[in-house]
Amino acid sequence: MRRRRQLTPNITTPSSEYKEKYKRKLDPSDINLPLGYKIEVFAQGLDTPISMVFTENGEMLLADAGVISGSGKVLRLSKKGFEIVADGFNPPLTGINYLNGNIYVAHRGYITIVKPDGTKEDIISGLPSLGDHHNNQVVFGRDGKMYFGQGTATNSGVVGLDNSWIKNYPFFHDYPGSNIILNGENFITENIQTASQNDYTYTGAYSPFGVPSKSYDMEKGIVRASGSILRANLDGSNLELVAWGLRNPFRLKFDIYDRLFSTNHGSDVRGSRPIDNSPDEFQFIMPGLWYGWPDYTGGLPVTLPRFKAEGKAQPQFLIANPPMVPPKPIAIFTPHSAIMGFDFDYNSEYGPYGDAYIAEFGSEAPETTGGKPLPGVGHRISRINMQTGETSDFAINKSGFAASHTGDGGFERPIDVVFGPDKAMYILDFAVTPEDEPDEFYPRSGVIWRITKK
Repeated sequence: MRRRRQLTPNITTPSSEYKEKYKRKLDPSDINLPLGYKIEVFAQGLDTPISMVFTENGEMLLADAGVISGSGKVLRLSKKGFEIVADGFNPPLTGINYLNGNIYVAHRGYITIVKPDGTKEDIISGLPSLGDHHNNQVVFGRDGKMYFGQGTATNSGVVGLDNSWIKNYPFFHDYPGSNIILNGENFITENIQTASQNDYTYTGAYSPFGVPSKSYDMEKGIVRASGSILRANLDGSNLELVAWGLRNPFRLKFDIYDRLFSTNHGSDVRGSRPIDNSPDEFQFIMPGLWYGWPDYTGGLPVTLPRFKAEGKAQPQFLIANPPMVPPKPIAIFTPHSAIMGFDFDYNSEYGPYGDAYIAEFGSEAPETTGGKPLPGVGHRISRINMQTGETSDFAINKSGFAASHTGDGGFERPIDVVFGPDKAMYILDFAVTPEDEPDEFYPRSGVIWRITKK
């Protein structure tokens, strides 16, 4: 029997300059847990830890998204602390994985291998990640393929004034995964591509900004579709479309039965086609299926009154010939929970066998919620009963809010959950965001928490 490697915490000390700008309070006692569990700070002083994986030797590899420094990084935990294995990845670096000595890095537009000697090789490039969402962590199937999620360019299928990237990529837009016929609905906005005042333009679905569509226009499906699950050989060759119709399939994972599951983010209350009350989804991924985006959310059509944003028009279908009636999610989460990384527990001594534990990043209000604050959403670890689909809180701040909101010392923005070779749960806590600035992060405010069974 292989001896488990003892993991050593890396408690770093922030610089004096950092202390003057921001000092994060940490207090595990501010976090509620079920009876019989203990939580502790495993590491602190990190920037934006986003993904973790263990090698066959029990080494911990950690990824930094690079959104603070402008350079995504892969780190390895040593006796001296976290050391850089490779850097210079296009932010955001969204995930890493490990196989046969190689580290697979997903970063904006690319899948790159870091070889054992430290050299890097881009094995997939040109992914449609110039918009709101990006290509995400690679996972490996028993079929010898690698799988990953690809996010959408827009919130709900229409390029609009909420997409700041149109200044740099004016011709970019969403792409379907199969041939679709459009309903011809167009959306009027200020034309920011001209210097004239009171100049307006019309934009259609699956079109660049300022390009309208007509009824019965056909959009051809492509392999590198927006909001899709893709797979390829381990060297990046033979890229294939597995499924599409997912707004942002942030994290994939195979369970012990080789079933593929994905987290998926609901739509926001923003842009030319805002959608309210759109839940996050935990989906069972089947090849060939369409999961409903941009016309369904949580398995329901966006034409239902519950999805109408206050003071805005009722959303209508963008696609005239839906590929199918989309499947219902295995589990749904409160809108704007922002479910992220997850892992399955196969240690019956830790908890119910086979349940999934999932990190909830929390709302990016007010810019994603139509100006309404939702500080009590997310910022926790939830458990999914994989037999029933029921969800429950597993680890949550006693206040129910993000730690920075109340001045407490618990969770801020959990983004990944991984069970280690020591059978403990490791939680990556991304970083602290300034008040009402969800796209900015304080340096060295990222944390790794560790939960063990007493």
